[in-house]
Amino acid sequence: MNSDQMKGKWKELKGQAQQRWGDLTDDELDRADGRQEELEGLIQQRYGRTKEEARREVEDWQRSL
Repeated sequence: MNSDQMKGKWKELKGQAQQRWGDLTDDELDRADGRQEELEGLIQQRYGRTKEEARREVEDWQRSL
């Protein structure tokens, strides 16, 4: 799944993202609205990941969908 597909299906995927990154709030996930870079930024802030680590996590998650 690529970032355009993720944005289009965000309402369906939001619950899965919440399970994967449980520290992210509903409001934060709503703000991300399926935008990959926004989600990566939230993961960086909440989990203390580097930009590359966050990108890798999101890409791995996308591949698993």
